[in-house]
Amino acid sequence: MNNPPPLLAEDRPEYERLLAEALRDRTVLTALRAPGALTTDQLRVRALRDADTIAAAAGTEYAHYTRLRDDLRATPPVPEGTEPTAPGLLTQLRSANGGAGLFPVLTVLTPILAWVAALVLLLIGYLLRAADPELVLARSLLTAGWIALAAGVAAMAVGIIGLVLTAVRDGAGAAPAGTDPELAAELAAARREWRTALRDRGLLPYLHAGLPAVPAAPAAGGPGVRPEFSSPDFTGPGYSSPSFTSPGPDGSGDPGVPGPRPAFTTPDFTGPGYSSPSFTSPDDVP
Repeated sequence: MNNPPPLLAEDRPEYERLLAEALRDRTVLTALRAPGALTTDQLRVRALRDADTIAAAAGTEYAHYTRLRDDLRATPPVPEGTEPTAPGLLTQLRSANGGAGLFPVLTVLTPILAWVAALVLLLIGYLLRAADPELVLARSLLTAGWIALAAGVAAMAVGIIGLVLTAVRDGAGAAPAGTDPELAAELAAARREWRTALRDRGLLPYLHAGLPAVPAAPAAGGPGVRPEFSSPDFTGPGYSSPSFTSPGPDGSGDPGVPGPRPAFTTPDFTGPGYSSPSFTSPDDVP
């Protein structure tokens, strides 16, 4: 809403109750324990001072709630002398001159009379049976006494049920005169929606904004804060390939042979001292 309605004076006690609930929220209590955080009283004073600003976050729900409340109050009351639509049990049993009717009187007196009669009959019956166990009158008096006792218990049960029904019906009709049940139910639902919106969108964000940020919880499965790990530096060791060079004339540089190699010289492969025979022509042969 562009212009949310201001918080009315009659709704400020409800606002204070919601503020007390929000201050007991688990996240707020955790933030209050942080170093340098405001105290609970300081935060409450600020929230009460900025009540209109905080309530504006739930302005739509609040406008709907106040409109239904005004409609309910504007409902014309029931004329005086008119019985309610669903009167209670005592109203149904009340006589025309304002006194109690016959049924409520009987409900109260019947158990008392029945128990008195049961006590007298049982007492006389047991005394007669003690005098003569075979006396028929004694058995009849005992039977009548037990029946009277049961009737008194039943009358008391009926009276208790009547009182419970009366309390339930009178409690259901305790709303102000002229109240529309559907409108009253809608008003109750609108009030719950406004309370939820005011708490979730107004009070809690405001309280968290005035408190230090709560650090993130450690990951599950490990106590405390997890240590930071960096990837290992997998670099090659200081190693260079061996220098292989062809052996020099003196045989040095061969890593497989300890010490200097003996010097080798190329053998001199020359022809032996031989000359071809001297052949002459046949004319020279003697």
